[in-house]
Amino acid sequence: MGSTAVEHVVGDRVVRISSPDRVYFPELGLTKLDLVLYYCSVGNGVLRALLRRPCTLHRFPEGIEGEAIYQKRVPKGAPDWLKTATVTFPSGRTADQLCVTELASVVWAVQMSTVEFHPWPVAAAQPDCPDELRIDLDPQPGTGFSQARKAAELAQEVFDELGWTSWLKTSGGRGLHLAVAIQPSWSFVQVRRAGLALGRELERRAPQLLTVAWWKEERGQRIFFDYNQNARDRTVVSAYSIRPVSQATVSAPLKWSELADANPTDFTVQTMPERFARLGDVHAGRDSVVGASLEPLLEWVQRDERDHGLGDAPYPPNYPKMPGEPPRVAPSRAKHDS
Repeated sequence: MGSTAVEHVVGDRVVRISSPDRVYFPELGLTKLDLVLYYCSVGNGVLRALLRRPCTLHRFPEGIEGEAIYQKRVPKGAPDWLKTATVTFPSGRTADQLCVTELASVVWAVQMSTVEFHPWPVAAAQPDCPDELRIDLDPQPGTGFSQARKAAELAQEVFDELGWTSWLKTSGGRGLHLAVAIQPSWSFVQVRRAGLALGRELERRAPQLLTVAWWKEERGQRIFFDYNQNARDRTVVSAYSIRPVSQATVSAPLKWSELADANPTDFTVQTMPERFARLGDVHAGRDSVVGASLEPLLEWVQRDERDHGLGDAPYPPNYPKMPGEPPRVAPSRAKHDS
């Protein structure tokens, strides 16, 4: 049986927290109420990361060692003050997702056993036009955070050449996430293809460090630039989101000046509140950044096709076959079948 419910005041709301003592992180003894208090301690930061975006919830009703649920629809019985946003999936189906407009909706989600928040790269008012280009630098076997750091530094060099402002955070694991605010003037297909062109440019500059190869057998010991994170319904965890790992690391926003000495294991549910109280949200400047134009990267798309014979690359397996997409078959299997 769970412990007695408590009422938690969040701004003008009172959110009922059932089973507040239920343990979500057994090694650390962190409970549901601990998660509520964590998200409140970084409230302005997590609110900035999620504000007015459709959001998928990664729920763990029995704690991180139990079943995981990706909640893509707000369930029946949600409070009437909770806001939603309608999104369209690659299948053409739609869903009303959580749209965070106040910190109380974050606390409500934690009450519903949410550990991670996965916001779409769109504003709720324009759900088909991304306003962020997202870069996910994912270490492969034989690589780690030091290689991801080098890949991020290389990406930052390109952004400087383009005159773009980029925002950096740890993934909460061994990787790094970068984001660039863009004008909401292009479709998911265009933004994804622009991201692929960016990844290919980075791969040309450092072919031993980074790759856009979709098939794992082709990646080797390199950082994978996951261009498909810009496809519709693909998301990365939000800034300040807790990760469902034993040490309760979080996806930590960084200043670029911090990258050289950063260690992703330093940022946890237990350490981030003190950092936030001391520094505030180091990504607060995002609010004043004007979205960049994708035109330079779309020109690179044309250059890749014209000069390098590079067309599109595979989509994730749950997508319908997309126009111009190559066969969705691993090279080793294609060679065997031929």
